[in-house]
Amino acid sequence: MLTGPIRTQIDQIWNAFWSGGVSNPLSVIEQLTFLLFIKRLDELHTREENKAETLGIEIERPIFPEGHDPKGEPYENLRWSRFKNFEVREMMRIVDEHVFPFLRDLGEQGSSYGTHMKDARLGFSNPNLLAKVVQMLDQIDMDDRDTKGDVYEYMLGKIASAGQNGQFRTPRHIIQLMVHLMAPKPEDLICDPAAGTCGFLVAAGEYLRDTHPEMLRNKEQRDHFHNGMFHGFDFDSTMLRIGAMNMTLHGVDNPDISYRDSLAEEHGGDEGRYSLILANPPFAGSLDYDTTAKDLLKVVKTKKTELLFVALFLRLMRTGGRAAVVVPDGVLFGSSKAHKDIRRMLVEDHKLEAIIKLPSGVFRPYAGVSCAIVIFTKTTVGGTDNVWFYDMAADGRSLDDKRTELLPQEKLGPVPADALTEEEHAKNNLPDILARWGDLDAEAERPRTAQSFMVPAKDIIATGSWDLSLNRYKEIEHEEVEHDDPKDIIEELRIIEEEIAKGLKKLEGMLG
Repeated sequence: MLTGPIRTQIDQIWNAFWSGGVSNPLSVIEQLTFLLFIKRLDELHTREENKAETLGIEIERPIFPEGHDPKGEPYENLRWSRFKNFEVREMMRIVDEHVFPFLRDLGEQGSSYGTHMKDARLGFSNPNLLAKVVQMLDQIDMDDRDTKGDVYEYMLGKIASAGQNGQFRTPRHIIQLMVHLMAPKPEDLICDPAAGTCGFLVAAGEYLRDTHPEMLRNKEQRDHFHNGMFHGFDFDSTMLRIGAMNMTLHGVDNPDISYRDSLAEEHGGDEGRYSLILANPPFAGSLDYDTTAKDLLKVVKTKKTELLFVALFLRLMRTGGRAAVVVPDGVLFGSSKAHKDIRRMLVEDHKLEAIIKLPSGVFRPYAGVSCAIVIFTKTTVGGTDNVWFYDMAADGRSLDDKRTELLPQEKLGPVPADALTEEEHAKNNLPDILARWGDLDAEAERPRTAQSFMVPAKDIIATGSWDLSLNRYKEIEHEEVEHDDPKDIIEELRIIEEEIAKGLKKLEGMLG
């Protein structure tokens, strides 16, 4: 959890950019990403220097070579710890003319930490702004991994609060809920084919650190965690940079965050590779058949991105692989052949496990569309027995554009510090979802009037359209209302009419 002073420091950095003429929140976070990356390169080089000095050996993996760069500047001057002390205009010259070309060169060489820096540019020309931001970043105490990660998450939250760019961020508590539902394991191979800022991958990494700390003491598992476990794809280079930095600052050394148009490119190399998929892909509408990956069209013939993404998930998952993904409600009850085909596959060819209906305000203020979390396992031989439905009514925040927190921090999210009362549950259903998911045997006993219940696969198949909308199966409990006998009501009306008539006669007598 970030302290108040650190939040204030970040707010001041953000305000410095705005007053310095950089007002697009995505540009701000991109420039901060570059500067944090530059700072991290110096930290890595310093660590290698200390290691070499302690062991009395040559530096094994230097980042800054000895000597001068192609323009004649000593590489030593390109290090954060050195140029941060330079005069303002000199700092600007070094960073703009030497540090950024060095970053781009790292990207061209394919360095693991420079992969997404091929087109890195300093996005402003104000020397005072650069000096101010460098000084402010240098003053933030980011020595430990948790603080680094929280600082970056807080910065990313500013994208979400600034308008249209919020589409890149799924609310953190919804991500955490999905991760806890899937409970990643140390041997998993985790993928998000629409990674954005890598929120799902970051949350999965944090869950593993908290739940399986022994994993990082095992050399093989630690190597898998840092180099082979996490895979994220996006076709926006800015998002790739931000996502890669998010992973790095959360302590994953070398994740596979790479450029890919997931719906347009063939997936032969990745087919059946991943054991866990976590995603909330963008649903932009329709694609042309000629720009859509042919292997996805073989799964389902459609132009709709929401259906193509479900086909993609099935394509990427290995047999036995699990997925928790967000889909718009249309996927659950759409009437086209492609909609029905996808649902039939999930129910009859694989193992559909759960549909968690989200309240329509979860993604406000950016989208009011109704969505659901769909959980399934790829089997290719069926296996759906009962499907668990949960009607989430509250996620701990108001469902209007403000998304105000309805409970104290310690009562929010899927795993609050203390158990919630019934009144608090009405404001935050997430802990209840996790608890019920952990005891599905008990769910079979619940009536369909409850907030959650089981529906046998045969009932879903019997609809003829494999309808997965919760309202199709939820039963509304009507309270029985007792009415008086009609004869008694008529008699009562007659008495009232007689009283009115007497009153009118009396009034006429008084007036006459």
